[in-house]
Amino acid sequence: MGLATAESSVRVRQKRSGVLWVGLLALVVGLGFVSLAIGSRPLSLGQVGHAVFAPDGDAASIIVWRLRMPRTVLAVLVGADLAVAGVIMQALTRNRLAEPGLLGVNAGAALTVVLAISLLGVTSVSGYAWFAFVGSAIAAALVYWLAGRDAGDQGRIRLVLAGAAISASISAATGIVTQFDSTTFDSYRFWVVGSLADRGSDVATAVLPFSVVAIGLALTLGRPLNALAFGDELGAALGVRVAWTRGLGFLAVILASGAATAAAGPISFVGLAVPQLLRWWVGPDTVRLVGYSVLAGPALVLTADILGRVVAPPGELEVGIVTAFIGAPSLLAAVLRRTRAL
Repeated sequence: MGLATAESSVRVRQKRSGVLWVGLLALVVGLGFVSLAIGSRPLSLGQVGHAVFAPDGDAASIIVWRLRMPRTVLAVLVGADLAVAGVIMQALTRNRLAEPGLLGVNAGAALTVVLAISLLGVTSVSGYAWFAFVGSAIAAALVYWLAGRDAGDQGRIRLVLAGAAISASISAATGIVTQFDSTTFDSYRFWVVGSLADRGSDVATAVLPFSVVAIGLALTLGRPLNALAFGDELGAALGVRVAWTRGLGFLAVILASGAATAAAGPISFVGLAVPQLLRWWVGPDTVRLVGYSVLAGPALVLTADILGRVVAPPGELEVGIVTAFIGAPSLLAAVLRRTRAL
């Protein structure tokens, strides 16, 4: 009876997993079509379908492929990157309130963008992207180096402290530059809120390789990170190469969050909210969390981008602002749930 019950439970869990996966995929596709339809010139879903599957060069096809498709694709990439980075970051630190910004990614990107504007006169979004990615990578690598190679509890504590210290120092430097250069501040303030507007296909193409590598790394690290959830000593006893796993995990976080920040600017709460919401549905298994976050992240970012375009016409709210409104309740719920557990 016990074996039969266990097998039945496994089948039910697999069925629920399949339903959730199909549901998320359908949601992302549906939101994608809505994203292509909404804008300063609204299109019907029929027009969008014709433009996507049978483009003929008419006005609707031009609007969809040249203006809205790059934005929609970028929303999918950014959402997947931030959500996956959040899952891995929480697994590495064993802290469900951790998010990619803990590594100083946002602060590093902000400083290099400000310097690029101030010293080099960079004004295009595609120009910001490369400087932001370099800044993200340097800041995260510096935090990881300062935290040391210790994979135990002391190492995780040093990581948090190093991240806070580096982020504060870099943010201070960014503030100094913008304080004395009003032109730089005017350009910087449009990037720092996090936006998908005015991003061409070149931005999505540039970050795609980094996203693919990061998500691939995250998928391969799922099982080792599951073992490390029980402690580094037990993980090592189970055959996990602790230092190697942590190094690759941080590399995945740097690539994913760096690419997302470079492409769209700092977008908060996605890396925190998505893992929290998924954990309520699928449990703590890192493998499953990474797999579902590839779809749940884009669903959240697409939803935020669509809401930002419809709540304040003819203008729009930046996606970073909307995700903060959506993600803040998730943070509060996570804190309250953690408090009750204690």
